[in-house]
Amino acid sequence: MKQYKVGILGATGAVGREMMKVLLERDFPISEFHLYASERSAGKVVAWNSGPIQIELAEEGAFEGLDIVLGAASSEVAKQFIISNPNCSTIIAVTAINALRQISPIETMIASTYQAVSGAGAGGPIELNAEVASLYKGEPVEPKVFPYQIAFNLIPQIGGEQEAGYTSEEMKLQYEGRKILHLPNMKVSCTCVRVPVSRSHSISLQMRFQRRISAREARLALQYAPGVKLVDDLAKNLYPMPLDTSDQDLVFVGRIREDLTDERGLCLWCCGDQIRKGAATNAVQIAELLIDRGEED
Repeated sequence: MKQYKVGILGATGAVGREMMKVLLERDFPISEFHLYASERSAGKVVAWNSGPIQIELAEEGAFEGLDIVLGAASSEVAKQFIISNPNCSTIIAVTAINALRQISPIETMIASTYQAVSGAGAGGPIELNAEVASLYKGEPVEPKVFPYQIAFNLIPQIGGEQEAGYTSEEMKLQYEGRKILHLPNMKVSCTCVRVPVSRSHSISLQMRFQRRISAREARLALQYAPGVKLVDDLAKNLYPMPLDTSDQDLVFVGRIREDLTDERGLCLWCCGDQIRKGAATNAVQIAELLIDRGEED
């Protein structure tokens, strides 16, 4: 198999570190490997594949000669790359419902996301743990990563206001979901909430299809859907939870039920590791598709 020169931009962040791990797990064909970060981290040495790698400065011209660059960076930086990874909540949601979309197109979707603090970067869990420790000691907390205390709290805003009272994070599920699911007219109303969970995002979805899909039909479709694990037995207290979905790549789907407000509606609950499937693994999978197509050509 052909070997590739690969780089990771944002290598010192939570997603960048996870990308390094996933590349090894999936035995990605690498002939040359480079890590890039800001001036604050450039020059540091990290271990990878039993050997040391020095982090390089992410500057103009740094990526010349590389075949693939995996970018764990912000939306503004990602715009400079050829292929952008979808938003982490979006990819978890569309993985959960893609098999249902194959049965009948989705007309509308109402989503509520419950997003872990690690979605805000490596500092999110550190701040949550520090706040919990301070509060148990009776000490005041000083939020830095989040606008308010996140310990024992929920913050119903992720991203800045974009349009009609919705945030940039909330609009991504409509804009990106339409493209990925090939449903240009699908309408999505989303509310994104930051919750005091370390890892893995959870999403409640209410969908209206062109034709009725029963809960039984949905379970059968999801039982064999790629990238999905069906965890749906309310009588046995079995349903997706962040603790179960962390540090792996499957999207767990459960709480499947017919919508009592719409005869063509269906509701479900899904959870997925936003660092892995929501970002790192998904980026590596995109790269794998590219090299597979290149070898076919």
